[in-house]
Amino acid sequence: MKLYKHIKGILLEQEQDFYLIEGMEWEALINRDELYETLLALAKERTPLEDSQSYLRAGILAPIGKNQEIWASGVTYYSSKLGREEESKDTGGSDFYARVYDAARPELFFKALGYRAIGPEGHVRIRRDSSWDVPEPELTLVITSSGTIVGYTIGNDMSSRSIEGENPLYLPQAKSYDGSAAIGPCILVLKDSLSKDTTISLRIRRGSVEAFYGKIKIDQIKRKFEDLVHYLYAENSFPFGSYLMTGTGVVPTSEFTLKKGDIIEISIEGIGTLRNTVSA
Repeated sequence: MKLYKHIKGILLEQEQDFYLIEGMEWEALINRDELYETLLALAKERTPLEDSQSYLRAGILAPIGKNQEIWASGVTYYSSKLGREEESKDTGGSDFYARVYDAARPELFFKALGYRAIGPEGHVRIRRDSSWDVPEPELTLVITSSGTIVGYTIGNDMSSRSIEGENPLYLPQAKSYDGSAAIGPCILVLKDSLSKDTTISLRIRRGSVEAFYGKIKIDQIKRKFEDLVHYLYAENSFPFGSYLMTGTGVVPTSEFTLKKGDIIEISIEGIGTLRNTVSA
């Protein structure tokens, strides 16, 4: 099943039928440990929409409430470890990334509050004081206040590699700024866990040219999702639930940097495609 946040309410997709859920708060619905069973019951109570495509063509918002938080995990793929080491090799910070890749404790950092999240077809930004910028395509966990993983969405962790490469202590500036976090287009809710064979792909188009393409399977993530959630919730409470980006394994080469007008398309099997345009 899939959940879309819509300007007219909540859209629920089940077995190619769409249902409009009105009068229910997004944050209250998402923050249910038995979300899958709740959605099955809601679908049985409703009549499928006759013109669902008209809803999908317009009015789809970032699938997150204004009080919910987005966090992110770093260096969870081996390719990410190599990329981080490359960007900081000239400033002496590369050893930090090798250490965190092998450490028991993961790297976790705050990304954005829900009201700052960019939705599908929205504009993400590159910092004006940065010279090397990339999108980071990430499977994103949807987690309740009790620490239960109830769904999955797509995240774009926009990053300034030039700022982070100067010094690891600059990570918050490299990662958290206006227009730096996009999620969507929906939340995938499954009865069981997402398959480890699931593929994440990143395509960047510059005009009519494909400027970059890469893909990876999520079985390349070194850490278990439950372990990431454990550390995130160890000393933090999330009364409205949280979203956790699980790291990127698709890293553009050091010769590539985003430019204004680039179109970023992140696709994850079973979820869909998150498409955003870069603005300055």
